[in-house]
Amino acid sequence: MNTLQKRMLLFAIVPAVALSLAAASATSADAARVVCGDKLCSEVGPDYLQKTMDAMISPAAPAMGAAMSAPEGSMDDGHMEAGDRMEGDDRMEGHDRMHGDKMMKDRDYMDGDKMMKDHGHMHDRMMDRDDKMMMDGDRMGHMMDHGYAKLLLSRASVPATLPLHEGYFDGESVYFVITDSSDPTHAEIISESQGWTVELAPPLANAPDAALSQTYMFTNGMEGDGVHGFQGEVFTSTPAMPDMYSALTMHTHVTWNADTTPRVLMSEAEIMDAEEAGEVTLTELDVVINMPHVMWPGGQLMVNEAEINDKLPYGGGQVTEIDTDAMTVTFVAHRGWGPDGRTIYYLVTDATPAGPAEGMGVPHTPTSASLIANSAAVDLFQFTNGLKGPGPLGFQPGIATAGPGDAGYSPIWRIHVVTWEDEHDARLLENIGDIQAMRTEGKVSSELARPMDSEHIVNCPFIDPFQ
Repeated sequence: MNTLQKRMLLFAIVPAVALSLAAASATSADAARVVCGDKLCSEVGPDYLQKTMDAMISPAAPAMGAAMSAPEGSMDDGHMEAGDRMEGDDRMEGHDRMHGDKMMKDRDYMDGDKMMKDHGHMHDRMMDRDDKMMMDGDRMGHMMDHGYAKLLLSRASVPATLPLHEGYFDGESVYFVITDSSDPTHAEIISESQGWTVELAPPLANAPDAALSQTYMFTNGMEGDGVHGFQGEVFTSTPAMPDMYSALTMHTHVTWNADTTPRVLMSEAEIMDAEEAGEVTLTELDVVINMPHVMWPGGQLMVNEAEINDKLPYGGGQVTEIDTDAMTVTFVAHRGWGPDGRTIYYLVTDATPAGPAEGMGVPHTPTSASLIANSAAVDLFQFTNGLKGPGPLGFQPGIATAGPGDAGYSPIWRIHVVTWEDEHDARLLENIGDIQAMRTEGKVSSELARPMDSEHIVNCPFIDPFQ
């Protein structure tokens, strides 16, 4: 609190204290001359103190008296009744008493989202950011005490509008996004063609076949929206086939041979027939690309109808609009921290097991479980208690062990949970070093998350939502 705010609070409190002191030690004539604000107390009447206290404290907050000890009978539910007296020099008892014109100690009140505590226990109410808060001096901690304080993170959730691509599955359209590539050449080519950065994620090349689906890319033939400027990609599975689908795809190039008449092929069966007829040549690539599906035959990502803002709940859907005319999709981009404390934003496109996937409104991908001990997945730490905030569990946002541009970056995250041993110690942690330090001191513990007693993997591409 700055000096001006302290003085303003002093000016509000001193007249009220003066009235009580006058009632205890002055004659009626003297009391009539005591100044209450800019008037004599005799002019403003016996309700002056009540009105002053009401003006200082929001109706939603615990009463001021709950944070201070006072002579028995002098306060009721935190408000001093008209005519109540404070005796002698014991004007305000307890740790926070005021003498004469002394101001209440800085530690005994807080603004904003800080909390009021009543002699060692936390009140269960939170104030709006502009309301005044009072706290008991002996039990006052910093704003993170008990984990009941809120982290009001600016731009905690923002919209990220990505280009949509159209491909095919079994003769029908599939709409998808492209976010990451294990290969720098494909990352550069796709970034340029779609006007949106594809992040380089070298660890994806280590993903086992069990975690991958198959996709066919065309290198010539019919012009279209494909990665190489020709017809759209052909997929071998969709989220409607959870035991087969993966957003991580290994690729086969399809090249039309000379002296053939190219046409659009819309299924794996048609591609196999064309190869058998000598029309196309298939070339397997050692490239893994993250191509999460947005719409597929018979389904699509859950659309979140809520407005994207700093208080948007984590679940309930990860996209707010799918526009197949403009060929764009708007995701909710969640804010967090990179390993060194830099700001990152990420999307959520699919996950395993089913419980977390359904809660977030994304496809369940059991194939991802095979990545739990694989180097294609990297570690992301989320918090189970402590500072309340916009993280997926309702506390502070997570911290990643790698970010965009790092050699170890991958969009596939193996989730660890961090728990404060004593929430009195909770504070904002912003990088991996913070977690390690608190773990060394025994203040936090961390373990691999296993919701539903299952392997927990989330596809969280890191993106720049402001590009």
